[in-house]
Amino acid sequence: MRVLVVGAGATGGYFGARLVEAGRDVTFLVRKARAEKLAAEGLQVRSPVGDYKIDAPQTVTADALAGARPFDLVLLSCKAYDLDTALADVAPAVGPQTAVLPILNGMNHLDALDRKFGGERVLGGSCAIVGTMTKTGEIRQMTDLHSLTYGERDGSRSERLQAIEALMEGVRFQARSSDKVVLEMWEKWVFLATLAGSTTLMRAAIGDILAAPGGKALIECLHDECRAVAVASGYGPREKVFEGARKMLTTEGAPMTASMLRDIEGGARVEADHIIGDLIARGAKVAPDSPRPLLQLAYTGLRSYQNRREREAA
Repeated sequence: MRVLVVGAGATGGYFGARLVEAGRDVTFLVRKARAEKLAAEGLQVRSPVGDYKIDAPQTVTADALAGARPFDLVLLSCKAYDLDTALADVAPAVGPQTAVLPILNGMNHLDALDRKFGGERVLGGSCAIVGTMTKTGEIRQMTDLHSLTYGERDGSRSERLQAIEALMEGVRFQARSSDKVVLEMWEKWVFLATLAGSTTLMRAAIGDILAAPGGKALIECLHDECRAVAVASGYGPREKVFEGARKMLTTEGAPMTASMLRDIEGGARVEADHIIGDLIARGAKVAPDSPRPLLQLAYTGLRSYQNRREREAA
């Protein structure tokens, strides 16, 4: 399969590099400046499970995709606020037989992809990795967590799914197909919205919040609000998954924070609308009478940060 990875940042760059390491045909869709840097310096991954460097990664810029042969698989890993631009850039690479595998957080991106390419081309997917791209362009995986889950949204075992399974054989990350991929995406969203909402609201790690008066109750109530939206939407988390997430979110001394908090601390843009705002909006549609005060408070805080950041940049 010919694979196009949209971006070569901390997430797309990592999984794309591991696919190249396994001998797969991978091209990275990047901006001109990133293409030039990769051509000059290569793509370097630093990881607890093993470093890897691609000396001359295959890259392409959006303007060069026009008229090119469509790819078999597009791995979409951009930030939610860059989705519209990414869809416009990647469109020439998507043909009738192309499978699009997004690994963004939340669910709103699926609606956008369906409108752009048709639901029959779009798989469900999610990933779990703690990584960053340094100022020099090096990708650093900060823990040994590196999983990628994918599947047909109707749970079927299609030919293209089997082809992707073959593509993933032997890669140095945890790749898994799922017949419940949409449910798993919701389960991750419930956990992530709780983690992001609580740590950005309190500007602290989970352990710090738990050590504060009322901290555990805040996290648990926020977790319950997120689960209630999922349940009302028809994708209530499985009990074992929910309880496992609850345990992680209430582990005393845990240094865990959401990447969204790290983005705020670095003065970067945040996915407030995609992770928190969209959950509130969906809840308002399916359960208009259910209160979501902590989700709303977290969203107000995130949008306030965004407003200040935009004002100071003007």
